[in-house]
Amino acid sequence: MHRVVALVRPVQSTFELGIAAEVFGTARAGLPQHYAFDVCAEVPGPVPTTAGYTMTVPLGLAALSTADTVLIPGWAPVEAPLPPRVRRALLQAHARGARLVTICSGVFALARTGLLDGRSATTHRARAEQLQREFPRVRVEPDALYVDHGDVATSAGAGAGVDLCLHLVRRDHGAAYAARLAQHMVLPPHRESGDEPAPDELAGLLEWAGARLGTPLSVADLAARLNVSPRTLARRFAERLGTSPGEWLLSRRVAAARTLLAETDLPVEAVAVRVGLASAVNLRRRFRDRVGTTPGAYRRAVRRQTYSEISTP
Repeated sequence: MHRVVALVRPVQSTFELGIAAEVFGTARAGLPQHYAFDVCAEVPGPVPTTAGYTMTVPLGLAALSTADTVLIPGWAPVEAPLPPRVRRALLQAHARGARLVTICSGVFALARTGLLDGRSATTHRARAEQLQREFPRVRVEPDALYVDHGDVATSAGAGAGVDLCLHLVRRDHGAAYAARLAQHMVLPPHRESGDEPAPDELAGLLEWAGARLGTPLSVADLAARLNVSPRTLARRFAERLGTSPGEWLLSRRVAAARTLLAETDLPVEAVAVRVGLASAVNLRRRFRDRVGTTPGAYRRAVRRQTYSEISTP
């Protein structure tokens, strides 16, 4: 089970937090539950919200030590400094292999960790200029719905947080599952924009490719499937998904490898072949780049965590 932990602070936006809870934390009849969702704060206890009520958050920063995804659903005011304990917890989670995700103004907190230096990111257009001014080493893309680098991801305004969260679900569990989830939420699986392919066309491509990860798929193969040039496909992936076809394919292969390592006893070499990375050497290199550890160490950590959860009364 992929654990998503939202890090909140006073005064917390209920909308941004609600987006994360709806996508990752709501059980839906007839739909497999792939995520466990929790909320934590630097100081556990009552946390005031923008809706005028106070919510009780029982978990502290220790919750980030076992998160697969850490989500920052807004950061208000954006000028608020990042407490040293929070910064340290975020950096430790990232170093351990957790994915750090922000919605709207949450990018200001992530930028203060330094993890966005030299990389692209987005936020609400009203805050894009301020983000660029305060963090000149970050390449701000004000027109992007979201930007996903695999280990860190940012969304534009709060509404774009829905697009980013569904994109992450697609990356983790395939286009078909994400489309079913979006249908439950009465949302399109992809946001319409310009001259992009129809949502079902791109969703079909992602599903088709996701079912063939064990084959030597290339970007040219993906482009041929949609009958477009590799350059056109790259542009559409960047505009729609915030990544390149090659990066998306690699992310899906690493995600599939994580699942096989956690849920089977297959040797690393067999896992590499099953996810289309050909050899254990290639898997180890790609896995370390993406997850920050080796396949063997990841498997042992997951097994220890699972045993701990089972044995805890």
